[in-house]
Amino acid sequence: MERQRSFSFKPTRLLVFSFTISSSLIFLTFLTIWVTKSTPSIPQETRFPSVAIQTMTGFSGNFSVNALKDSILEGAHLSKPENASGFSGASLTGDLQKKKNESQVAEHEEGANGGLNGNFTSMEKSAPAILFLKIESTEEQNAELNRTGGQNAELNRTGRQNAELNRTGGQNAALKKIEISSDGVVEEKRVRGCDFTRGRWVYDESYPLYTNVSCPLIDEGFNCQGNGRKDKDYMKWRWQPQDCDIPRFNATKMLELMRGKRLVFVGDSINRNQWESMMCMLMSAVRDPTRVYETHRRRITKEKGNYSFKFVDHKCTVEYYASHFLVHEGKARVGQKRVQTLRIDSIDHGSSRWRGADILVFNTAHWWTHYKTKAGINYYQEAGQIHPQLDVSTAFRKALMTWGSWVDKHFNPRKTQVFFRSSAPSHFRGGQWNSGGSCKEATQPLQTSSSSYSEKNTIAEEVIKQMRTPVKFLNITGLSEYRIDGHPSIYGRNSRKSGIQDCSHWCLPGIPDAWNELLFLHLLQ
Repeated sequence: MERQRSFSFKPTRLLVFSFTISSSLIFLTFLTIWVTKSTPSIPQETRFPSVAIQTMTGFSGNFSVNALKDSILEGAHLSKPENASGFSGASLTGDLQKKKNESQVAEHEEGANGGLNGNFTSMEKSAPAILFLKIESTEEQNAELNRTGGQNAELNRTGRQNAELNRTGGQNAALKKIEISSDGVVEEKRVRGCDFTRGRWVYDESYPLYTNVSCPLIDEGFNCQGNGRKDKDYMKWRWQPQDCDIPRFNATKMLELMRGKRLVFVGDSINRNQWESMMCMLMSAVRDPTRVYETHRRRITKEKGNYSFKFVDHKCTVEYYASHFLVHEGKARVGQKRVQTLRIDSIDHGSSRWRGADILVFNTAHWWTHYKTKAGINYYQEAGQIHPQLDVSTAFRKALMTWGSWVDKHFNPRKTQVFFRSSAPSHFRGGQWNSGGSCKEATQPLQTSSSSYSEKNTIAEEVIKQMRTPVKFLNITGLSEYRIDGHPSIYGRNSRKSGIQDCSHWCLPGIPDAWNELLFLHLLQ
């Protein structure tokens, strides 16, 4: 029979067991304290307001990948950015970068679960845009990302500035181009602020806008083709400003702008030149010529000065009234004789017919010469006084001040648009119109033009600035200076018989068409 072993509790064994248990507890306590102190604490809601992250296909912007990785592994919460459309793209700053520098997560802590570990669900809810972001980045990659992100931030900043400029219309470059579609819809791109007086003439095969055959309204004084001129290049030049573009004349749109209105040209025969051009340009949009008629039923000639054509379908009229000086031409007694005078203090007596117009285009300059005004001797009159002699520039200024006062008195700028066209240049070579001057050899535009500015234009601009009524100064002088080839010359009315060349008026089609394109442009604005 086997002897049964007895169990005895010895004091030595008890001491060894107690020491082992105590030592283990102490070791675990110190180990826990050390681990706690050596691990950095990250706030529960670490925010990333500037991380630029795109959608599924990748990411962009400047952010620290390791810092993002630390936050994920430590359970940091990515809050929704203030801008719901995305992040701003600026680099991470402040405490987050400091925490990144203080600690790095060991490679093995990325874990067997691919590094996202249990925070995947939280990330999916708070920042779904980085589901496919794989966090495997070295410090060199982080530096490159920081550099690229800085560039992106600068681009974003510049982009915001550009967007603000676009929103405000671009204050430093307020140039627009106006384009007109086939249905007459106007699209403004660049115009306002453009200097239309600076540019060049460009040969354009799509011109002219009409011909002497398609427009029966050209009188014989301006019908150069009808009078035997063979070359046609002078009709194919288009004015091109150097800083912007101007629209091609759109007759349909112009008629719509004039619907129910009166367009009135007032001035000398150069303004009649422009009026005939406008009529021909508008007629190109009229399918039935019988829907346009002359209210006085008479043939257009240079001798008869007042015309009014009505466009029935648009209930508008295009009118011309001859007024060489805009002020009253009359007669007064000087000694025993009655002589012709110019009342520079009284508006033309035909002005009552101009009133009620919606668009007015004035001009005067062509007749303000010593020859036309008898050298100013006993010609200019103010009230009952006839000046024995008066300088033409002084008389011109007084006459324009009379005109300006009349406009201010009789027109409401909210209802009427007023234009004053600048003087048109003449191109006589070798003398004046009555002393053998000519321009018949010219078939091409000049390469350079006179840089001198007309004194009459300066006076007109100064008077306009003093007026209450806003008047648009339609400056066509400079661009017309190049066009010595555009005059009738020997192809004007009776030029071959008289031997007097016309280097003042213009062939139609021709240069006045460009003046009307500028007028059309201003009306669009």
